[in-house]
Amino acid sequence: QVQLAESGGGSVQSGGSLTLSCAVSGDTVSSNYMGWFRQTTGEPREGVAAIEKDGSTTYADSVKGRFTLSRDDAKNTLYLQMNNLKPEDTAMYYCAAAWDTLSVVVGVLIPPGNVPYWGQGTQVTVSS
Repeated sequence: QVQLAESGGGSVQSGGSLTLSCAVSGDTVSSNYMGWFRQTTGEPREGVAAIEKDGSTTYADSVKGRFTLSRDDAKNTLYLQMNNLKPEDTAMYYCAAAWDTLSVVVGVLIPPGNVPYWGQGTQVTVSS
């Protein structure tokens, strides 16, 4: 059973930066297909970025060039470095793990039940 715990959210001004972390337990970060999603109130979750087992990454067009997804195998942790944040990036951000690639749902709105493992989420608020 994979368990995920996000941290690092907060409130920043437009143009600021935040780094989200997702600590993985119950399995290794490198043996899972993983990604970051975000959700605003009343909306489905949107795939933001995904990482394959080989470390290759996929990004939604809305965050490409601003967000960087990475993992530290030694720390068993997934990261999302977010730069040049915009008010439209305001959302609850969720870490996810799956048995198949999440790249197919990057930039796509999905029901949470489509992905087997979720963290509890961390709030990111960007003010203009």
